[in-house]
Amino acid sequence: MDSTVEPLHSPGSAVSSRRAASLSSRLAASALAIEGGVMSNEAFHAWFEERQHTHALQVSRIPFGELRGWGFAPDTGNLRHDSGRFFSIEGLRVRSDYGPVREWCQPIIHQPEIGVLGIAVREIDGVLHALMQAKPEPGNANGVQLSPTVQATKSNYTRVHGGSSVPYMDCFIDPDPRRVLADVLQSEQGSWFFRKRNRNMVVEVGPEVEAGEDFCWVTLGQLGALLRQPDLVNMDARTVLSCIPDWRAGSSTANAGLHSDTELRSWVTTRRARHEISTEPLPLREAEGWRRSPEAISHESGLFFSIVAVDVSSHRREVPAWSQPLLAPHGLGMAALLVKRIGGVPHALLSARVEPGLLDVVELGPTVQCTPQSYAHLPAGDRPRYLDAVLESDRRPERTLFDAVLSEEGGRFLDARSRYLIVEVDEDFPTETPEDFRWVTLCQINELLKHSHYLNVQARTLVAAMRTLP
Repeated sequence: MDSTVEPLHSPGSAVSSRRAASLSSRLAASALAIEGGVMSNEAFHAWFEERQHTHALQVSRIPFGELRGWGFAPDTGNLRHDSGRFFSIEGLRVRSDYGPVREWCQPIIHQPEIGVLGIAVREIDGVLHALMQAKPEPGNANGVQLSPTVQATKSNYTRVHGGSSVPYMDCFIDPDPRRVLADVLQSEQGSWFFRKRNRNMVVEVGPEVEAGEDFCWVTLGQLGALLRQPDLVNMDARTVLSCIPDWRAGSSTANAGLHSDTELRSWVTTRRARHEISTEPLPLREAEGWRRSPEAISHESGLFFSIVAVDVSSHRREVPAWSQPLLAPHGLGMAALLVKRIGGVPHALLSARVEPGLLDVVELGPTVQCTPQSYAHLPAGDRPRYLDAVLESDRRPERTLFDAVLSEEGGRFLDARSRYLIVEVDEDFPTETPEDFRWVTLCQINELLKHSHYLNVQARTLVAAMRTLP
């Protein structure tokens, strides 16, 4: 690291102490720079459009028999890579006391290695900028999306595939701890991944780090505006952005919540202790209710998702051509957060969600998180709680503070998209909640984000979205 760059937390340095104390101000200044710094908004869109053209992927569905380097294990039917690395599709039997269905089997993605999602930030002309990448993924609805500086599995950055090295990886492998703004392990979709975690990192770098051809420096204000555009800022960028310290969090409201910090932590611990969920690895061929054809593994009801195979070609990826399985959801997902002021303090209504792939049984999710069409066959009483309150916002658009359809992880999911909503409810909306819900202040959410396994990946997207609100 360039010795001329003052470390954020250098012990004994009055200058660096002031820098640490002013981090919130520096982040706030970047958030206010909505017209851009290094790159204007017009220039960004021109650059991004050119990157989308340059990095266009050719993605086509293929039968499983045409997968290269992948195959079904003869003993279990699990779908795995010949190297034993990357990820595999396995079966899982689940028993739970949560939700309308208490026992089921399903395919699930097993990827035990921990990846790195990292954003490098740098002060340019007195304003913090984030180094973002235009990255193509085979499952993206529009090919290229804006991703973190680094988005890599361990198999990627150790070059198991024999491809090229991951740019800027050295900024995150062994960073100077004095320049780390965020560093925390976070989960991914607990319904589709089995105990998948990534290291979410934000590291400040010096002037020696420059933007390569597929990278650009943008302000937090620009990122906030881009987040409202469909399928532009990818899931991995959104989760890292949520882990950046919140420049809007004032200490004066730290203890003004409906529930104290201790009460909230005790509530989460209680939910984890009381909810029962058992998961049992299962040969994929024995997953009841699922049928394998030459082209897909799908549920007999036609709901939920399918496992499919794709062939991909690219001139600019680490590997120019490959094939792989992907999980293809059925229907548009929904992740919605209800918010209101309680005692003058903004609160968000979070749910304690039980998902089979979570490491710690329960994580806090949005108020509503579902694929509505998957509930169409169930009685009205089994619909997700508060779903009607969210749908009411379509008739009262003035109450909708954020509304965007955004893509999920394009490296493992095919055309997985969710409608993300933040809806402000009326003052008379009940503050009393069922046991699996709690009103939580933004300051409390920010404290929870400093630790692993408290907020799920959908909730973290909505946290990033909340920071774009006035």
